[in-house]
Amino acid sequence: MSGQACFVTGTDTGVGKTRVTAGLLAAARAAGLKVAGMKPVASGAQRRNGQLVSEDALLIAAASGQSSSYDELNPFCLLEPVSPHIAANRANIRIDIGMIAEIAGRLAQSHDLLLIEGAGGWYTPLGPRESMADLVRALAVPVLLVVGLRIGCLNHARLTCEAIGRSGAGYAGWVASHIDPGFEAVEENLATLTALLGAPLGALPFGLERARDAQQLREALPRLRAAHGRAIR
Repeated sequence: MSGQACFVTGTDTGVGKTRVTAGLLAAARAAGLKVAGMKPVASGAQRRNGQLVSEDALLIAAASGQSSSYDELNPFCLLEPVSPHIAANRANIRIDIGMIAEIAGRLAQSHDLLLIEGAGGWYTPLGPRESMADLVRALAVPVLLVVGLRIGCLNHARLTCEAIGRSGAGYAGWVASHIDPGFEAVEENLATLTALLGAPLGALPFGLERARDAQQLREALPRLRAAHGRAIR
């Protein structure tokens, strides 16, 4: 994949991956870059005008302004709000990692930056044996980790970061995502996460505000783009 691209994973589901992906795309677009995003696999879709669509994928498209077809934006859109491998099995669909990698390659070729958002966490199953980690191997792109700040985040962040390292994928860094307004000892936890993962590329406060998110993540762009050479080893 010759264009600049990055995979966005998280410590769990519901930690703010879409918010970070959209914020980075909006920031890069405001900086004059031609950007695109992908949500290759999404479950819990909605029907609109007879078509299954993912709210996450639509948010990514709105932030990027890309003109890609919906099938390129979200190749596997699954109705049921369960793990992708279960939703796909119930719908008699096989999630094709090779197809996703082919689409991502085309998008990367025609854009300055492509962000590919995963579903769930690093090992979310995509089939009987394959997971999001296998998709990243096929994409051969570095990984950005979104850490949801809540009880348990230290353990989840360390486990995920170590799993990324064992996979041979490049590590692009991490973003802190405040998802629990009642989370205590925030500064102490951030200090511990920095010791474990390195300094964060950015931090998003609690509560969605798209213009603010893009501004908060603007300074992360140079470091994110510099990670392009740190793909699969």
